[in-house]
Amino acid sequence: QVQLVDAGGGLVQAGGSLRLSCAASGRTFSSSAMGWFRQAPGKEREFVAAITGSGSSTYYADFVKGRFTISRDKAKNTVHLQMNSLKPEDTAVYYCAARVGSTYYSTAGKYDYWGQGTQVTVSS
Repeated sequence: QVQLVDAGGGLVQAGGSLRLSCAASGRTFSSSAMGWFRQAPGKEREFVAAITGSGSSTYYADFVKGRFTISRDKAKNTVHLQMNSLKPEDTAVYYCAARVGSTYYSTAGKYDYWGQGTQVTVSS
């Protein structure tokens, strides 16, 4: 059974940092594109960042460029999202996602597996 487990969320003050982790089990995602999405109350799920199967390329939504960094540890079948300079508008539930293919997409519907989500709350 394939499972993605998100962790690392919490409450932080504006300007602070958090590091999210996503641990995959049930199959290897070493060649799969993986991404992070987020969903705030009353809003649609939106793309945050993605990394290709090879890990050689990363992509970010404009609103997180320069603040967030996605990375992966293939040996541990995990992906991380380092979030710095957090803003109150970053408050949302953050979801890890994985594709069977190696190409990244910014569309949620292109991802095959999802974590349960982890809450990030940034206070002003």
